[in-house]
Amino acid sequence: MKNKGDGMTEFLLAAVFIGGLFLLFMMVRAAFANSVRVHVLYFNEYPSEVDDLNLFFISDIHRRTIHDSVINEVKGKADVVIIGGDLTEKGVPFSRVRDNLKKLSKIAPAYFIWGNNDYEVDLKQLEKIFQEFDVTVLKNEAAFLPGSNKKVVLVGTDFTDTSETMRIVLYSISHSAFRIVLSHNPELAKEVSEADNVPLILSGHTHGGQIRLFGFGPYEKGGIKKSPATTLFVSNGYGTSLLPLRLGAPAETHLIIVKRNQGLSTTSMNHPASPS
Repeated sequence: MKNKGDGMTEFLLAAVFIGGLFLLFMMVRAAFANSVRVHVLYFNEYPSEVDDLNLFFISDIHRRTIHDSVINEVKGKADVVIIGGDLTEKGVPFSRVRDNLKKLSKIAPAYFIWGNNDYEVDLKQLEKIFQEFDVTVLKNEAAFLPGSNKKVVLVGTDFTDTSETMRIVLYSISHSAFRIVLSHNPELAKEVSEADNVPLILSGHTHGGQIRLFGFGPYEKGGIKKSPATTLFVSNGYGTSLLPLRLGAPAETHLIIVKRNQGLSTTSMNHPASPS
């Protein structure tokens, strides 16, 4: 005959087991989320003669296949697609990379910067796929956006770039242009000064810490940080490294709307797409 203590122990073990399964389910769900977050960013520096800029930003895809619901959510709404590095990694079949770029190319012209994991694959093969879908690769290069009359420019950096490397590119373009720096590693923002005239930096890399316990993780959660020198936009990213698990930093993509400041503050909204 079992005593009450044995029954309580069994109950507690069962509760822990069920709780663990539920937590695992939630971590997998967060890792495979298909959220499109909408952000409206206002800048005094944005040229008044240029229309609002709608950017679809996706970073750290890694091993994932982009869900059709994400593409459908932003198709017809974005002027430009920004792939913020770590499109792929070692072991990812090029057929998957090709499928992802094919989907992204249906949204708008795409621009790519290198992340650290992108260098793990056959670069010649990857560059062939870029050419197939007319993806513009920015590696220490600048590209003025079509229709902006050279008033809005993307400045792409390599993963290992320093601020000095970035400045070489910045000095080659008009100081009056609205500059959006693309840096896979958000650490670059710490080296930017007001003299660089960089209103916005888009980054990824950190996965928002990926697994955060009680609000703490190895990296800060993705978000928008303003400093006197710049505005840093960091994404949690869409994919994961190693285990496909997330906690407290769900997968996300972004529709970023850049506007001329009219006395309004930065806003953000969540638009979850259909689950996969």
